[in-house]
Amino acid sequence: MSNSAISETLDVLERRRRIRQLFGLGIVAVIMGAAYLGLEFIGFELSELLAQLPEEVEFVKSFFPPNFVDFTVYTSNNDITGLKAVSASFRNFGAPIIDSLTSDSSSLIRLSMVTVILGFTGTVLGFPLALVFGVLGSERVTPFPFNFIFRGVMSAIRAIPALVWILIYVPMAGISPVSAVLAISTDTIGNLGRLFTDELEEIDDGPIEAIRSTGASQPQVIGFGMLSQVSTSYVAWTLYILEINTRLAISLGVVGAGGIGQYIKLRQALFKYPKAAAGITMVFVIVISVELISSRIRARLRPGEHESKSLLDAIRDLANPNKWLGTNTGKK
Repeated sequence: MSNSAISETLDVLERRRRIRQLFGLGIVAVIMGAAYLGLEFIGFELSELLAQLPEEVEFVKSFFPPNFVDFTVYTSNNDITGLKAVSASFRNFGAPIIDSLTSDSSSLIRLSMVTVILGFTGTVLGFPLALVFGVLGSERVTPFPFNFIFRGVMSAIRAIPALVWILIYVPMAGISPVSAVLAISTDTIGNLGRLFTDELEEIDDGPIEAIRSTGASQPQVIGFGMLSQVSTSYVAWTLYILEINTRLAISLGVVGAGGIGQYIKLRQALFKYPKAAAGITMVFVIVISVELISSRIRARLRPGEHESKSLLDAIRDLANPNKWLGTNTGKK
């Protein structure tokens, strides 16, 4: 190639590079402009927020120190406040905690258990229909366009948030833990079912053809040729949805469905901010505990997609600032 041809090619490449840069800058400018107009539309004023900052700081200060007097029935009845309530609840090998779990009286321990139960039972109840709709929504199982009937149902369910589903179930069970479970299970059908469908679309054809060549029926092909390839992923996705549903149960509690969310809302409405702070602390404990256990199980199921470490190592990493800042990436 002559020098002139090389120069011409370099000029073309340079022009393309500049056009891509200008196009990228244009996209960023459009996004920033849209964000600015959006903030203008909702009346966002940074100066007003800064003017209210001292009041916000005073408001946050009113939450400290957290008051765990309602940690168990024992601490509530004996008016043991602050963090002393937590340590006192472990007396006699945790007898106050066990008594609170079996008592009908409200306590942070019992309400936390209710929240976990809402997320867990909602996931379990939603799983069967999520599996049915997820499998039938795949074109590998149901021919086009009939598979879109099931996809459409899942999309319709996902289009409605769980906070709205619980309102739909009000005539059946009111705003209660029962309606919260129904809302979570319905939400699970849409979200988990769609993940199942997407996972089923990516399996290999080899095992399916092998099973089919033996003269197996369609249900046998689905069970042994398809679901056998995705069973591990299905369990992992279900655990992931369980994490989301646990957080969802807390949100539904805020609207009156029970659990730790309702405790926080009521204490804040009564201006008992230190007690509300204790409830918020329990939310951290619940969410982090469920995520640690779920992520550990998923790491065992799919070791190639997760960092292999023990549960104790995962808990120890929570106190490691480098992990939070991501400054030790790539280091052993």
